[in-house]
Amino acid sequence: MDNKRFERIKKLTEVQSTSGFEHNIREVIREEIAPNVDEIQQDGLGGIFGLRQAATAEAPTVMIAAHMDEIGFMLSAITDEGFFRVIPLGGWNPQVVSAQRFTLQTRQGEYPVVSSSIPPHLLRGKENKSQKVTDILFDGGFESKEEAEAYGVRPGDTIVPDVETIQMANGKTILGKAWDNRYGVAAVIEALHDLKDEALPNHLVAGANVQEEVGLRGTKGAVRKFDPDVFFAVDCSPADDVYGGANAFGKLGEGTLIRIQDPGFIMSKEMREFMLDTAETHNIPYQYFVSKGGTDAVAAHQLNEGIPSGVIGMCARYIHTHQTLFHIEDYEAALEMVKQVILSLDQSTVDTIRPKN
Repeated sequence: MDNKRFERIKKLTEVQSTSGFEHNIREVIREEIAPNVDEIQQDGLGGIFGLRQAATAEAPTVMIAAHMDEIGFMLSAITDEGFFRVIPLGGWNPQVVSAQRFTLQTRQGEYPVVSSSIPPHLLRGKENKSQKVTDILFDGGFESKEEAEAYGVRPGDTIVPDVETIQMANGKTILGKAWDNRYGVAAVIEALHDLKDEALPNHLVAGANVQEEVGLRGTKGAVRKFDPDVFFAVDCSPADDVYGGANAFGKLGEGTLIRIQDPGFIMSKEMREFMLDTAETHNIPYQYFVSKGGTDAVAAHQLNEGIPSGVIGMCARYIHTHQTLFHIEDYEAALEMVKQVILSLDQSTVDTIRPKN
């Protein structure tokens, strides 16, 4: 595995920025893309995009959008005993929340916290009830509400997973948090770097939206701001190769994902043909993907007068937890897909993607 690539992935995944509080990761993105674009613009909610201009003003506008937020929690109340009640920011399985390390981000500083759990000794003889995420208390080690407040803790503060990103033994897989969707952030950053000296056939808008994990919110303002002719979400999806069986969607090591359907998105015939042709022409390994969750393409393709949209994806195991595992070769395939899509989209190609009849 390329060490520089791993170090970039490690840096991006270890940054702690949940939905609505993307300040930390946004500044990293700004620093990374600035040398490789003509200018940087932000939308009103905080999405950040680098712009590259084509040689001709009449060229189409192509938007390549990751999302920078990760799942986390917001502190909603402090109990008299100094524990924290929370509301989730993004989708959490209650079974993976307890007994994990987090960081509490406050105006006075950052503090370690742990999500509570009940030892098996205290469960003996008790009815086993299913637990909701909002039932789990978070513990910062404070002795009272007053002590927590003295350290600047207030409702509205955020709680984000605290995880080190590591390489696994075979050197092909990586384990860490927030690959949904620091994958997309990494791919956009690397694509802009690799294409910095290439003349582009389009006006390129490439960067990352905010608040995807809480309802695809950030992309709506960004798409209205930049008014692209075509839109691509670059996002991570759940692998189902552990328990899903031979016909499950999303297998590590089998390439980038071509998402053909999810509950809010049907890829058009024209977009499917373009993406398949791009992958096959450039020998990019790919796999079809059907999802039960959505991406920013769900929101984008319905905006303005309707925007032809696609998703350049990759899968990872155990997403929306502290420990996500993914294959570096899937990332490389997805990154190549991002670059070839950008290089392919001149006006005549964009015209073929628009439905004709």
